[in-house]
Order: sequence, then C-alpha cells, then structure tokens
Amino acid sequence: MYKISLITGDGIGPELSESAISVLETIHDKTDLKFDIQKLLAGDIALKQTGNALPEDTVKSIKNSDVCLKAPVGESAADVIVVLRRMFDLYANIRPAKSYPQMPALRDDIDMVIVRENTEDLYTGKEFRLGDAAVALRIISEKASKRIAKYAFETAVQRNNMKKVTCVHKSNVMRVTDTLFADSCKEISREYPQIEFEEMYVDACAMNLIRQPQKFDVIVTTNLFGDILSDESSQVVGGLGMAPAANIGDNFALFEPVHGAAFDIAGQNIANPSSFLLSLKMMFDWLGKKNNDSKCFDVGTKIESVIFDLVKKGLKTKDIGGDKTTSEFTREITKLL
Repeated sequence: MYKISLITGDGIGPELSESAISVLETIHDKTDLKFDIQKLLAGDIALKQTGNALPEDTVKSIKNSDVCLKAPVGESAADVIVVLRRMFDLYANIRPAKSYPQMPALRDDIDMVIVRENTEDLYTGKEFRLGDAAVALRIISEKASKRIAKYAFETAVQRNNMKKVTCVHKSNVMRVTDTLFADSCKEISREYPQIEFEEMYVDACAMNLIRQPQKFDVIVTTNLFGDILSDESSQVVGGLGMAPAANIGDNFALFEPVHGAAFDIAGQNIANPSSFLLSLKMMFDWLGKKNNDSKCFDVGTKIESVIFDLVKKGLKTKDIGGDKTTSEFTREITKLL
C-alpha cells in the first residue's frame, strides 16, 4: 500500500486532481498496486482559509506519505513548492520534453530531459537593498553541483537514447560560480566514460533548443537557467499541457504538472490533464526504482502509452483544440487502462 499525499491546488487544480484520482483508483481496482490517497490543501485556497499557504497539517501528512502529487497552485506557488523543495531536499528537478503525435512540436523526433539543480543559485532568496541598489546573492556549491551532475549522468545511463549529457552554464561571464558548476560536471563525467559529455553556454543552448532540439538527450544546468530552458523545451514540443515534472531527493519525491493554475478556464471541465497524468507516470517510475517494484514500472509505461495512443487518434480536450471535456478524456484513459 503506497500512501500518496495529493495537494489539490487552485484554479484547474481540483479538476486535474480528480482526473489523477480516477486513474489511480482504476489502477488500484485492476492491479495488485494499492493506494491510500490523502487530499490536502495548499496554495491560495489554503492561504484564504487558514492564513498559511502551506498549513502544518498538510506538511505533516506529506511527511507521513511515501510520495507527493501536487496540482498547480496560484499566486502563492513560491510559498508552497519552493518551501517543500528545501524542506525535503528535493535537489533534482526533472523536466522531460518529448514529441507527441498531433501536437505542434517543432519536430517529431524530440526526446530530451532537463535535469535542473533545485536548491540553490539565485532562488535561495538572498536579496537585499544596498543604498539605491538591490543585490541578489548567487549560491553555487561544489556539493550541489556534483550531486546534480551525477543524477544527470545516471539518467543518461538509464535512457534508451543517445547517451549524452550537455552541461549548460555561462562561465565566460560568471567566471567563479559557473566555472565551479562546469568543473564539477566535468569531474563527474570522468566516472561515466560511456556517456558523451559536452558543454554549452546558456544562450547557445536556448538557440539550439529551437534550431536542433533533436540533438539533445540530457541537459544538466543550474536552477535559474534550468527554470527558463525547461519552459522553452516544453514549448518546443507543443506546449505545457504535455509537460510533466518531478522534484526528487534521496528519500522523497514530489510530482507536478509544469503549467499553472489557469484560472481563466477553471471550473469549465475543459483542461488537458495529460501533464498531471504524465507526472503520475514519472511517480510510478520513481516508486518502482525506489522499491524495486516492477509493477510500478509496468503501470507507468502503460499510462504513457495510453495517452500517446489517444492523442495519436486526435482525442484532445477543448483547451487545446479538441472536443473532449477533462472528464471525458479521463474516462477514455481509464477505459484503456
């Protein structure tokens, strides 16, 4: 029995959460995998009701679970996800970008993953005013750089792709912080002689994601650069609606869709749940690896193949030009599962 904590979120979050619950309940009923799903509040709704975007009861439930799913939240997102990343030391942000049929990708052969350091860089929030200037401290450590590099190389080993890691930085300008990051990645690369290693400046990477995205396999980079490049890569393969994400540490992980709460379509039952459901696929892969549970891998593979088959047939929700509601699209998935 896997204990899953589910933050239901804001905007379209509750609708996507119900889609995820339907899929999990189908798996629970039809396989040997069993789940205890705890629905939790965090984000704008929690802030309004409790005065805290991340209530103590929610944190306690997450700590008592095996894994966390998080639907998108609103304006208080930083007070939820950034806090949880630091609290559980979820140092690896994993963002796959893959071409799916019937989606407006630049090419149909894109299959990359961005491995983003998730705990430091400018996102530590160490900012202050100094006279008429504002100053932000950029923290890049050897420890964090080496462990994210190792995660990237291990990812490349496990993928059935070109076995290449691209280290993205800007050491020609930030000669101390980014040189440390690049040197750390280079040092770890020596432990993986079977993996091709290359370096690329972040501006060149941003250009090449448009010019030749099919040539990327695994990109490893710092927090700020990774945040920007991963959103770009999502658009390269057709939009955020098919973009899942994972926040992974040594002992715990949180999975979420990349997109926001989309308040403009909330409550209309037209939001594409694929990003969240592909995050479920990543969750099952992680549970399978952590617990040596082949059933989890099988279910994760099945979820992705079902979504692939549906979009290949042209079945889409109304928010991306189709005619299906969120509920109808979810029912099609559960039928095939």
